[in-house]
Amino acid sequence: MDLALYCPQLGYYTRQREKIGAKGDFFTSSHLSFDFGELLAEQLIDMWQVLGQPNPFTVVEMGAGQGLLAVDILRYLERRDLDCFSALSYLILEKSAAHVIEQRQRLGRWIEKGARIDWTTIENIPEASIVGCFFSNELVDAFPVHLVTVQDHQLKEIYVELIDNRFSEAIAELSSERITKYFDFMGVDVSRYAEGYRTEVNLAALDWMDAIAKRLKSGFILTIDYGYSATRYYNPMRSGGTLQCYYQHSHHNDPYIYVGEQDITAHVNHGAAITGRIVRIADCGINSARFIFNGVRLGRSIIAIDSHRTDQ
Repeated sequence: MDLALYCPQLGYYTRQREKIGAKGDFFTSSHLSFDFGELLAEQLIDMWQVLGQPNPFTVVEMGAGQGLLAVDILRYLERRDLDCFSALSYLILEKSAAHVIEQRQRLGRWIEKGARIDWTTIENIPEASIVGCFFSNELVDAFPVHLVTVQDHQLKEIYVELIDNRFSEAIAELSSERITKYFDFMGVDVSRYAEGYRTEVNLAALDWMDAIAKRLKSGFILTIDYGYSATRYYNPMRSGGTLQCYYQHSHHNDPYIYVGEQDITAHVNHGAAITGRIVRIADCGINSARFIFNGVRLGRSIIAIDSHRTDQ
């Protein structure tokens, strides 16, 4: 999954190909209207005030895609709260060189006016240096996962083999003891589940959260993604896992076709592992998108879902 998505020049997210929007494979909320970014901007204003209105107030967007969400946030902050906007330092973490080019083009109007906007990597951010917010939208579901299954009442891992130029699956021992510890921490014994039960373990999400937590001096981590609580995610009735693929706006569950040309995702475990208890950060809670839209009042109606943006 890591190679299929992130192999240099050949991976889905690294090759120069339109992935998001009408000509791509899927939409995100920022493609449908400005409201999502403006709601996030309102939340960022609240965070800035809670933190004592720091300057700089550093917002780190991880995986900014085509830059549409950044545009909506910056435009709204500039109009809604100039003091917060003036204190803002906007950092983008982006693996895709093609996306960086697109982001720079879209954000050029603010860069020309001297706004603090820059691109960096997580490794280049010093530990305990960020006062502000790390946030992502539909990022963690694209992290490579470990596929596991139950065989003879034991937890095994599913590997990928290449035989006669075709991909096939092979079942063997777990590649890391961290997988066992992960389920122990969740309080879930999947070895008791039915034969053939399969699911995913996103260890990369734990490493990602740990890296962010080390660099946050004071502030918030906000991640928005499809997912479930640990109890719902690892329910024995969810016997096929959540791995799914998107290709030209069609949805299926075969990751071994269109390799490098389709998106591969797995839902996020919004349980204790992702909310930060493993890496010792405070858990502010989990809300549904509906709750966010109802809780942040913009005082205007939501644009119809079939409306189109003019700046794509």
